[in-house]
Amino acid sequence: MTGTALWLAVIGMGVATYALRISFIALLARMELPRVFNEALGLVPAAVLAALVFPAFFRAGGTVDVSLANEHLLAGALATVVAWRTRNVLLTMGVGMATLVALRAMGQAF
Repeated sequence: MTGTALWLAVIGMGVATYALRISFIALLARMELPRVFNEALGLVPAAVLAALVFPAFFRAGGTVDVSLANEHLLAGALATVVAWRTRNVLLTMGVGMATLVALRAMGQAF
């Protein structure tokens, strides 16, 4: 494939992707959606975040690890408790990261 053909393919796929996405936005902007549908859309960010984060907790080394030796799982559990109790994003991230660093440092010390 030549350079020109490659660029035309990339630009064409970009235009097609944009057109497909904007068509749904334009269509849904003119419609009144049922309440259940709007409530379900409100849960999408949490579902996407869970899908991205949970594998990192349970498969930190490439295999499923649900033991107390899994630093990612312990730090994530503590960060979850902090998030639940405080609802403070920066504090949650700070506690999670500090816990992970401390657990790794303790693991290297032993």
